Amino acid sequence: MERSYITSEKGLELAKQEFKKTGWTQQDLADFAECSRPVVSNFLRGKAIDKQKFIDICEALKLEWTDIAKIEESDQIQLQETAINALVDEIRASIKNSIEKQCSTIRVLDMTGPIELNDIYTQVNILEKIIGRRRFSIDQLLEESNVEEFDRFSFSKIKQKRVSALDAVNQYDKLMILGKPGVGKTTFLKYLAIQCNQGVFAATKIPIFIPLKKYAETENNPDLLTYIIQWLEQCKITNAKDKLRKILEEGKALILLDGLDEVTVKDSKRIIKSIEDFYTFYDKNKFIVTCRIAAIEYTFTQFTEVEVAEVEIADFNDRQIKTFVTNWFKIKELANYTQHFLEQLKNNSTIKELANNPLLLTLLCLEFEDSGNFPSDRADLYARATNTLLRKWDNKRYIYRQQVYKELTPKRKEGLLSEIAFKTFDKKEYFFKQRTIERYIGEYICNLPNTPKDQTELDIDSQAVLKSIEAQHGLLVERARGIYSFSHLTFQEYFTARKIANISNPKELETALNDLASHITETRWREVFLLTTAMLEPADKLLLLMKRNIDKLIGHETELQEFLVWVRDKSNSVESDYKTAPIRVFYFYYALYDSFFLDFKLYHSLSLDFDLDLNYAVSIDPELYYSLNTEFSIDLNRSIPFGFDGDLYYYLSAAIDNCLDQKLKEILEQLQQQLPDSDEDKEKKKKWWHKNGETWRKDLREAMIKYRNIGHEWEFNNKQIELLNQYLTANQLLVDCLNTECYISREVRKEIENTLFLPFADLNYD
Repeated sequence: MERSYITSEKGLELAKQEFKKTGWTQQDLADFAECSRPVVSNFLRGKAIDKQKFIDICEALKLEWTDIAKIEESDQIQLQETAINALVDEIRASIKNSIEKQCSTIRVLDMTGPIELNDIYTQVNILEKIIGRRRFSIDQLLEESNVEEFDRFSFSKIKQKRVSALDAVNQYDKLMILGKPGVGKTTFLKYLAIQCNQGVFAATKIPIFIPLKKYAETENNPDLLTYIIQWLEQCKITNAKDKLRKILEEGKALILLDGLDEVTVKDSKRIIKSIEDFYTFYDKNKFIVTCRIAAIEYTFTQFTEVEVAEVEIADFNDRQIKTFVTNWFKIKELANYTQHFLEQLKNNSTIKELANNPLLLTLLCLEFEDSGNFPSDRADLYARATNTLLRKWDNKRYIYRQQVYKELTPKRKEGLLSEIAFKTFDKKEYFFKQRTIERYIGEYICNLPNTPKDQTELDIDSQAVLKSIEAQHGLLVERARGIYSFSHLTFQEYFTARKIANISNPKELETALNDLASHITETRWREVFLLTTAMLEPADKLLLLMKRNIDKLIGHETELQEFLVWVRDKSNSVESDYKTAPIRVFYFYYALYDSFFLDFKLYHSLSLDFDLDLNYAVSIDPELYYSLNTEFSIDLNRSIPFGFDGDLYYYLSAAIDNCLDQKLKEILEQLQQQLPDSDEDKEKKKKWWHKNGETWRKDLREAMIKYRNIGHEWEFNNKQIELLNQYLTANQLLVDCLNTECYISREVRKEIENTLFLPFADLNYD
């Protein structure tokens, strides 16, 4: 153990005199002695400090340290340390059951029962610089979030370095931990208390875990020291007052003050003063305070005068999500759910956004337990997520926060958030300045009862409402100084869709749906379309508008319409009871399969949407199967090589075997016979192909066009290629909307499905 010195009574007076003569501040002396200001403060108060720092301070004051130090007393420090460690062990043993009862389990939301904290706990990380205090511009935030790559950007892509929260606690003796609602602040403090009491963390200290809401509501309003003494007495500790004072004076306590933001406004001044007074006397101990990030108006005068670190709990990353989910389903004895959960999360970027927040990740796990899948109605899932943040999270813990307006109920807050989301999303604003959002708030609350008519007062109230929503619910977040966004893009999309779906005036709704349908080709509106169709009852009008706008995309493109006519005719030539729409989808992609601009994943997705399985088709319709298979086998663009090789025989043989048209079969056999013998050397084959290949290919193409109506060479310019991409993507969105749990009439569903991928002239548009 490092040897420490303290000043003698005479030496302390001499040191103070010399310090006064210098005219320095304590910080000046600390700078000269190359130590911290708290060390200088302890020196001038006669407290023990490290020997070398003691000597350095004396040299800075031009004093002989031997004239200042109380040598005989400093030699007794090691014996005192031994005694205090024994007292720590005694108290820790006495408070063990109480700490276990307070901190060893967690129970949130709709859990059927509590779960052991050590079984579910996931190590959290912190950001050493508060996100909302960065001096970033909107352009910098957009760049950080990769918004231009919309499919799909995330607000949580913070480039700031993450540090283990445990490392931060080890590094700082005075720590203010800030965070959004549900990020795990309380869970982290509980974990520290358990680890400390077990001697794993801060083994020479005792944990004192204080939920500040509970402390604030204690009868007779005791000061903090008295409150802790009462707790120790409840733990059957004799002479609790004297023992606690000894512990605190020696700096052997880990003071964990949880939930400063949960203290009501009427109690906040009293509680803050009590904490400040306590700290004034016992500042040698380790203090950790948690508070919601937007409630930073709760500041401590004493804390600002010492080395206090303010840090922010970071969102979960993929590794932490995996750890939490694995632990969750292990506890629930549903370990087989883990991989399925993570796979679905990976494939669903909108839901994955929510998983970055531990509270919402818990909600997702609870939802997944019921069926082993996420709810198919995402709109309902997001409604439950917002309800969790607006109502349930505080209600479950019996926390009732101060409301700026009593009339601003949770339902009206949803209305306000819907207005903000719609106005900002419509303008492609994912980050917005504080004055902009306050203006939107003012425009909304000015219609509520008891709203001030004076603009200055209204502006002040608008700012208070913003801070209230940020602090209490975390749905709006300050991303940089004076710049806000929704906490998740998913919420901005959800509230935008909610705004549209909840319009009651028929004319206004029709206008809103027309405006929404006009965005059919914009990727960023995709989720809004899906959510709005799920919320509307019925969704007929919107889906028909979407279908019409999709068809109009290429309605005046002559060459593209000719292509759709071929798709229609080719599909109609197939004699089958199978649905015609998926067959049109098949031929659409079949004809353009080799085109670099088409994404075969879209075809696969659309095929699945229509249950089109070509391998399965043979069992229900052999004619359809063999017809499609034949055309795959002899596709000129895909199957016939530009050079001559043995694969040509294979493709032709497959085509001949599957061909149902006798005349075409004979032509294919004749063409096969024209090919050189497969045993001939490679050079002779090349010569044959060079001399006869063009004619041979021409004959094959003409035969396929005549008998199977395939082999056409579709050539489109760049504009047409772009239109085709938009047309395909928009049709995929339309089909996805049909497959949500939307309410739609049978007639409209049938009309849409039957007219997919038809030429514009076949459709009954005015």
